[in-house]
Amino acid sequence: MPARNTRNAVAATKPADEKITVNLGYVDLGQIDLLVQEGFYANRTDLIRTAIRNQLAVHADAVKQAVTRKTLVLGIQHFSADELRAVKKAGQTLQIRVLGLATIAPDVSPALALAAIDSVVVLGALHASPAVKAALASRIR
Repeated sequence: MPARNTRNAVAATKPADEKITVNLGYVDLGQIDLLVQEGFYANRTDLIRTAIRNQLAVHADAVKQAVTRKTLVLGIQHFSADELRAVKKAGQTLQIRVLGLATIAPDVSPALALAAIDSVVVLGALHASPAVKAALASRIR
């Protein structure tokens, strides 16, 4: 069966940011605190976000090339139950490939997800019910 990749824009709602943990040495942390104290940044998070964005800007061309090479959808991709039912009815399956956020609607059953989704590659975050994630576990790379 042919696989297809669909792109759906998510309306004006912005998903919550993902939280990560970073371990830093005391000297690095002290320097960050000093820059915050001196008014260069509003807080530690502001400095860390700025540093990450600066590094992403430095490597922007490499990211663009890799996105193209790996045929990834850049941004947010949402899969509704209706869309997955249509894919299943058409005898097709999806290869989900996202750099950003992929969401599978809460009303998608594990059986529907298995019938409509062939593989999942997400660099970023995948939001789906625990049951759907468990059902797709062997297809998530």
